[in-house]
Amino acid sequence: MNKKLAHIGRLIQRLRTERGITQGRFAEKLCTSQSVIARIENGEQNLSTVMLSKISDALEQDIVNVSDGAINIQIEGGAKLSGSVRTKTSKNGAVGLLCASLLNKNKTILKNVPKIEEVYRIIEVLESVGVSAKWNGNDLIIAPPKKISLSKINKESAIKTRSVIMMIGPLMHLFKSFELPQAGGCKLGSRTVRPHFFALEKLGVDIKAKSDRYEILVNKLKPADITLYESGDTVTENAIMAAAKIPGKTVIKFASANYQVQDLCFFMEKLGVRIEGVGTTTLTVHGKEEIDVPVAYYLSEDPIESMFFISAAILTNSSIAIERCPIDFMEIELLKLEKMGFKYKILKRYKSENEKTNLADIKTYPSKLTALDDKIESRPYPGLNIDNLPYFAVIATQAKGKTLIHDWVYEKRATYYAELDKLGAETLLADPHRVYITGPTKLRANEVVCPSALRPAAIILIGMLGARGISILRNIYSINRGYEDIIRRLNGLGAKIKILREV
Repeated sequence: MNKKLAHIGRLIQRLRTERGITQGRFAEKLCTSQSVIARIENGEQNLSTVMLSKISDALEQDIVNVSDGAINIQIEGGAKLSGSVRTKTSKNGAVGLLCASLLNKNKTILKNVPKIEEVYRIIEVLESVGVSAKWNGNDLIIAPPKKISLSKINKESAIKTRSVIMMIGPLMHLFKSFELPQAGGCKLGSRTVRPHFFALEKLGVDIKAKSDRYEILVNKLKPADITLYESGDTVTENAIMAAAKIPGKTVIKFASANYQVQDLCFFMEKLGVRIEGVGTTTLTVHGKEEIDVPVAYYLSEDPIESMFFISAAILTNSSIAIERCPIDFMEIELLKLEKMGFKYKILKRYKSENEKTNLADIKTYPSKLTALDDKIESRPYPGLNIDNLPYFAVIATQAKGKTLIHDWVYEKRATYYAELDKLGAETLLADPHRVYITGPTKLRANEVVCPSALRPAAIILIGMLGARGISILRNIYSINRGYEDIIRRLNGLGAKIKILREV
């Protein structure tokens, strides 16, 4: 069997299944027979470039380029957006809950899981060690094996996501010693993992970081009082998962109270783990030795995606409705935008399907913005979200005056904001953490290679939506890591974006 055809066939089958399309229906879309589809998915059918193009159109994803991660798009900027868009569930919430499913000896059903590259990578890692993960529409059914086999772990997938480090918390309850591949993901300069080590060592775990892997040694586990070295999201989640199966009371101080942490807490409560202080910076986890509960949980919506569409509306000076915004995690962002002159209206408020998260539908209106006198910076929740800060960089290009963005958390992420200059923005990089942006600027079209970091990549896409003319954005894998079906959804609002075919 041709290995390349087999690889493409497996990819097509996965994409078709994820979209809930039967082989018969897929054959109808391609004007062929079901037996041909079966041969294609088994790697037994030669594929012409014409057929690959048809398959890409039917699946709304570029097959030729997906295999090596390179998808390029063409954007005709300046188009007004209109209509409504629904906020999807969050990448950060999903990857945390996928890792947490390892704590459960029973079946876990995660509802409304985003179908994005970061989620696929974690699923590939889980499947490689023996976990069953099956899609049913947008729900993911997870069943643990009798024994997890870490020797077969998919290293290629693991190194593509930093989220793999959150597997330490669950796996430390299954092994006395083990290794995990050194994580990758966004390239944002130095991002220390020491807080994870400091937190878990309090519970009886020693971790050593090698050049390509983590080495974990599990001693006698015990509950503890933990003060986190920093109020990070993933370290808080790791500590919660580690404490969940240690009988007794573990107190986690200086914890993150961000949306994905609350999502994890709500999920753990459904598994029977009592957690006090959810939504605060001090969490008390009452661990239990065994977790064996059939559970179904609805993921929370993503405030970062809601902010993406707000930013797109601002850059295109458009009026759109953004549904299912997790409003508690957007209040300071909306307040700052309001003080800049942004006009919007909250249409209604209601609960998410998990019955925990507060949602709102937001209507945007064309607005004239003025730069804030104060610097814009992120803070742990309830401050401005770290992942929402980059949006203010592209928004600032349309605000009269000079805006100071202070990205103090990530080393060198602010340097990515200068990429907006390629679209005609006026930026001044003061140092690796601070950038001044002068506006308003009429952005212009250009060809840009997508930054490897997720949020900086997203703001280039948003900038291109507002830049008149034809722009080319090359290799949008980093955007697909965090935003589900984003091209089709933007086009549904009136954007003019095409996937470029390259053979």
